[in-house]
Amino acid sequence: MEKREDLESILPFLPFSLRSSSLFWTAPVAEALTDLSKGPYHSKIDSGEALFIAISDIRNSLSLPNFSIDTSASQGFALFFDDLLPRDEAAKWFKEVVPQLANLLLRLPSLLETHYENADDGVLKGVKTGLRLLESQEPGIVFLRQELIGALLSCALFCIFPTSNRGAKHLPMINFDHLFVCLHDHYEEALENKLKCIVHYFGRICSSIPSNISLCHFEISVSGLIEDQSREAIEVDFANMYLGGGALVRGCVQEEIRFMINPELIAGMLFLPCMADNEAIEIVGTERFSSYAGYASSFRFNGDYVDKKDIDVLGRRKTRIVAIDALCCPGKSQYRLEGLLRETNKAFCGFMDQCKRHQYQQLFKDDQTVKATGGRSIVNLLSLGHTSTSSQATEGTSGNQLARNHKGHGCPPFDNQHEIGVVTGNWGCGAFGGDPQLKAMLQWIAASQAMRPFILYYTFGLEALQMLEQVIQWIVSHKWTAGELWNVLVEYSSQRSREKTRVGFFNWLIPSLSSHDDMLNDSYDDRTCSCC
Repeated sequence: MEKREDLESILPFLPFSLRSSSLFWTAPVAEALTDLSKGPYHSKIDSGEALFIAISDIRNSLSLPNFSIDTSASQGFALFFDDLLPRDEAAKWFKEVVPQLANLLLRLPSLLETHYENADDGVLKGVKTGLRLLESQEPGIVFLRQELIGALLSCALFCIFPTSNRGAKHLPMINFDHLFVCLHDHYEEALENKLKCIVHYFGRICSSIPSNISLCHFEISVSGLIEDQSREAIEVDFANMYLGGGALVRGCVQEEIRFMINPELIAGMLFLPCMADNEAIEIVGTERFSSYAGYASSFRFNGDYVDKKDIDVLGRRKTRIVAIDALCCPGKSQYRLEGLLRETNKAFCGFMDQCKRHQYQQLFKDDQTVKATGGRSIVNLLSLGHTSTSSQATEGTSGNQLARNHKGHGCPPFDNQHEIGVVTGNWGCGAFGGDPQLKAMLQWIAASQAMRPFILYYTFGLEALQMLEQVIQWIVSHKWTAGELWNVLVEYSSQRSREKTRVGFFNWLIPSLSSHDDMLNDSYDDRTCSCC
């Protein structure tokens, strides 16, 4: 990015800096935008007056001089959003549009970097098309994607373009503060409707950003086993990063037991190395041969088992097992953003439906990293979730398919693919030492992002999940999206990692729940485990 003449010409007129070949927001600006992106529940920005205060704070963090914005702008913001805009439209603006604009601004540095990467010979061969200052009498062409324009105009709405040098280059005004000043100082109905056009524009572009994914149906079973369920669904293997875990040594928990009663799973250990953070392994068609009782040291062979699962068009049993490995002994790190992202990404890799890969590509297009001070990057939610079949093996008449989900393509021939949900449980919460309340919510988000129709959750009678059904009903009654649940989890986890709270997520979310939640969840911060 350095020593690009086009970027260097426009950089003085942009609100961020270039360092080590990367564009980035300063840390205070990134933090302020992140707060805004979490919605009014977190940011408390629910009025024009509050929005302008937030804008002023961002401007101060950018060291923009106070004289560069009109003093009447704050009154114009308050007049338009608090008095003139209908209440329902204003509520939608602050709940839905402002958070998405903040997210768009967070991504602006990476959007610009992508823009410049594609500017040389990317659109017109031999013609420069990058964003730059076109001097007077200088012919040229600039290609800007609609999403990048939306991000740039968000800067104008937030009044954060530097203006001190624009006059010297004979550039017109760009920030929107004068629109709000004119509305307040010289009200005319036409001025009000000009702003309504602008607000409508931002609402439209935000509606095309697929972040309001509905949470899928959530069912709970307090007894029973994943492998005994009869529905056609993905069955989660609470895996070790090495497929099979301790199956061939002393291990005897969920994954190892599944490999004993479905021994064909062991074949995958021949050729599948350990999983990376953005990988899952899907195994289709294995047959179950054994019944059993007990768990861990009490595990016992209990005789023959006749697998009555239906057969698909390839002659395989309709059994789909997905191996995903949770963080081992995460302690307090599971409440940090990196830990939340890692676990949600990992679950998404396992839950994704390869036949919907084009929908995923649309859903996560341009999902780049957010650059903060010093070039440190934070991966956006689910940006690692690109998976599909890259290796498979067919053996005999059973037609078993073993596939590593990662980068690639292909849609396996499976009947009624759209009806296949996820059957899971306390993934990463036993020997791995994870927080079951947190993991249940993250798996729900991942299944919803993967567009699965349902998640069937086996609690195995775990005491920490006694209130799971009440929490699910409460969230559903409030019509939360996957994004809204994620934002609340991030807020809770931030408080937990900073020791601002010690209670579990359920009791933190709904304090009226009477349970032993406080006592049950303390141990997950520094729990001793035996997964490694």
